[in-house]
Amino acid sequence: MLDGQLIDLSTDHGPRTLLELIESGEPGVERVRRIADAEAAGTHRCERFSHDEVLWHAPVRRPSKICCVALNNSANADRIIQGPKHPAMFIKPASALVGHGGAIECRPEYGRTHPEPELAVVIGRTAKNIRAEDAYDFVFGYTIHNDITSSTMRGEDTFHYRAIHPKAGDAKDIEYVDTWVSYPGRYKCSDTFACMGPWLVTKDEIADPHDLRVTCSHLGELVTDDNTRNLFYKTPQLLAFLSHYLTLLPGDIVSLGTALAKSPGGRAVQSIDLNRLGGPVSVSIERIGTLTNSVKWIEGT
Repeated sequence: MLDGQLIDLSTDHGPRTLLELIESGEPGVERVRRIADAEAAGTHRCERFSHDEVLWHAPVRRPSKICCVALNNSANADRIIQGPKHPAMFIKPASALVGHGGAIECRPEYGRTHPEPELAVVIGRTAKNIRAEDAYDFVFGYTIHNDITSSTMRGEDTFHYRAIHPKAGDAKDIEYVDTWVSYPGRYKCSDTFACMGPWLVTKDEIADPHDLRVTCSHLGELVTDDNTRNLFYKTPQLLAFLSHYLTLLPGDIVSLGTALAKSPGGRAVQSIDLNRLGGPVSVSIERIGTLTNSVKWIEGT
């Protein structure tokens, strides 16, 4: 973006997508910087557009995976009755993505559906078994993620059952253990449940991703006013942990967890039922921008 306008780099044989730019590595980024510098100096001219002239998509339209970290805000500490002593994650599909200005689809069977404002890390190069101290070497930049969640469908897709375990001291026998399990295929991964954008900010533009104000507004009312410093597990630990189990590829997204702190007089984000109240809903993160989405009701199943 230059002088408040969007620049079409593809007209100058530049990258056609952000994923193509990410995969090109530092040489590709340096080429884009040279074009931008020439644009600013007036020695070069690419086609430009104002914000309202374009259809916004998620910055990376087809990441191989969107890794989301669950219950990663210190405000959750008193709410967790029992849980792991390490990051817990779930994965959203690329088909759940919708860009800035797009509509969040709500259906009657979705029930209570609410926003979750989050900072998201965009991976810059393949990461496997990396060390926490090297984590930022694998970061390309940051964007905003509104992790839409249906609490109603979560309740419907939760099992209380007796799990089968080998019986202690007897490998041939089994025992039943009372347990709960929930699968996020519907309540986290339905179409348009991953609002993302408006754009990606490269890591050199943000000195400390864990000192950024995060706000969420609904129908113009400030609901959440938090800071990424309140995330329990930070980017280095998360990328080291995740890459131990999953190979992170260029363009992959790691969403760091929901900003929860209420604004003075505000409400919990879980009380913002988009299916009943509609939109718009906006998430703003300091040094990145504001992601705004409307709500579209779809009748029938």
